[in-house]
Amino acid sequence: MKRKGILVTGGAGYIGSHVVKTLGEAGERLVVLDNLSTGFRDAVLYGDFIEGDTGDDVLLDKIMRDYEVEAVMHFAAHTIVPESVENPLKYYGNNTCKTRTLLESCRKAGVSHFIFSSTAAVYGIPEGEFALETSPLAPINPYGSSKLMSEIMLRDLSTASPLRHVVLRYFNVAGSDPEGRIGQSTAKATLLIKVAAEVATGKRDRLCIFGTDYPTPDGTGIRDYIHVSDLADAHVAALAYLRAGGESRTLNCGYGHGYSVREIIDTMNRVNGTPIAVEERPRRPGDPPRLVAGVERIREILEWTPRYDDIELIVRTSLEWERKLAARKAPEVCQRESPAR
Repeated sequence: MKRKGILVTGGAGYIGSHVVKTLGEAGERLVVLDNLSTGFRDAVLYGDFIEGDTGDDVLLDKIMRDYEVEAVMHFAAHTIVPESVENPLKYYGNNTCKTRTLLESCRKAGVSHFIFSSTAAVYGIPEGEFALETSPLAPINPYGSSKLMSEIMLRDLSTASPLRHVVLRYFNVAGSDPEGRIGQSTAKATLLIKVAAEVATGKRDRLCIFGTDYPTPDGTGIRDYIHVSDLADAHVAALAYLRAGGESRTLNCGYGHGYSVREIIDTMNRVNGTPIAVEERPRRPGDPPRLVAGVERIREILEWTPRYDDIELIVRTSLEWERKLAARKAPEVCQRESPAR
């Protein structure tokens, strides 16, 4: 019997391509939709690829019919926090409005399962040591707000239809495929470990630390870094959970512990063998001092056990991928680390 399809939007991007790889290795029937605005065609290792946009309702309806789509994994989004502040309508238009178009197509096609790529940015600046799924939702930038609006639409559609969903709220995603087949190739990346690897390989001249006077042990911000391959495994576990009849859930994706910016730099220096150039800058408004996931729910509900919870391994796979990239990009002055993603 021919398997029903899984639609992966944004599957040529950093996280989406790792999930496509994991699903493909499991023998799933995949169709990847990506407009290649930030993704790369050669990062899609499995399934059929369609260049197109999640805002194209005619194309979406055709894909749903042609592939008998059973499940959607939705990664397509803009993700740069400072840009969202500068151009909020771009983020609401792409992240929120196009998600609404995708959900409408899912409703018409009778899609059963939906897994949504969300973010810890929905929490804003959480109180307490950990951000829990029950923590107040108070995003402090349009990126977080655009994702929260999509979560609300998905919740309401699931209430009004047979669609069931899992929302996965990512913390700071890092690392690359340990086999070295794919990695993070995003131009002008903002994620700390990626930027540090670019400095180590000469693609940027230095890394900027924004804030050295936070109430943390070394004065720099603390984040929960999760390896992208563990995150991909969480998506596969979420699909298995829904297929087994699981009810709709919202779950944090992290390890439950964090590292400071200085600790990440020290790890990169150790792995690289040569210190990278660093410049200290003042704090940026809105960056939380600490953002670490509460992870009890995802481990219990999805029976998910991380395999790559090792900061040195995460940094090493990032650096190894950076060294493999053929195209060398012009040096950039400073990284702009998003508070979560």
